[in-house]
Amino acid sequence: MQQVKAKKALGQHFLTDLSVAQRIADTVNEYKGTPVLEVGPGMGVLTQFLLQAEHDLKVVELDKESVDYLNAAYPDELRDRIVAADFLKLNLKETMGDGKMVIIGNYPYNISSQIFFKVLDYKDQVVCCSGMLQREVAQRIAAGPGSKTYGILSVLLQAWYDIEYLFTVDEHVFNPPPKVKSGVIKLERNNVTDLGCDERLFKSVVKTSFGMRRKTLRNSLKSMFPAGSPTLENEIFKMRPEQLSVQQFIDLTNMVAAEKTTEN
Repeated sequence: MQQVKAKKALGQHFLTDLSVAQRIADTVNEYKGTPVLEVGPGMGVLTQFLLQAEHDLKVVELDKESVDYLNAAYPDELRDRIVAADFLKLNLKETMGDGKMVIIGNYPYNISSQIFFKVLDYKDQVVCCSGMLQREVAQRIAAGPGSKTYGILSVLLQAWYDIEYLFTVDEHVFNPPPKVKSGVIKLERNNVTDLGCDERLFKSVVKTSFGMRRKTLRNSLKSMFPAGSPTLENEIFKMRPEQLSVQQFIDLTNMVAAEKTTEN
């Protein structure tokens, strides 16, 4: 069977090491019985192990050549399980139903951050998100306060998920080899159902704070407060965004909300 040609525009790097694919597939073994959606299966190197584990599996693939390959390689196993679409444009409730789901994949490097922002949109359904992406992005997602890589995605995801960086994958196990190493991470939904602050404002505060990450919060967030606000004298505003825990960002959000209430 003719191999699929990797397309640079789609960020395709096909994993060739079966032992790595098996390890990635194994990260969701405890979720058997929960519907699994694989993003970007390509030629099915990860798919085959998910099928062997008898997961309730669907795969979403944008590349027509890959869809044709999967239909030919797994005519019975993947019948009615292939969604030929762009994951970023997919309505996951229409595709997977209203219940809990697991997302897994060897994620295209060029959209990996967007994939995780989409997971956040479905956080009440996505109980686990596991897979491989560029190592730097994986490390950023898993980074804690005080790390240079700790940022917007770290805070927003860690508010709702327990995150573990599992292992690093070298360049030579891909065709074509990427120019960077890859990292495998696992996100599992925590018990938080309510942050204790306005969620939309929380996102805005986090994004605004890291928009000027080298500055103190007094400088980066001053536009959210009236001139001369005494709230800005709070010790937290002397800190830089990478120093704050998720809970401190929640506290910060409530300070902004209180100021807006006072204004009104």
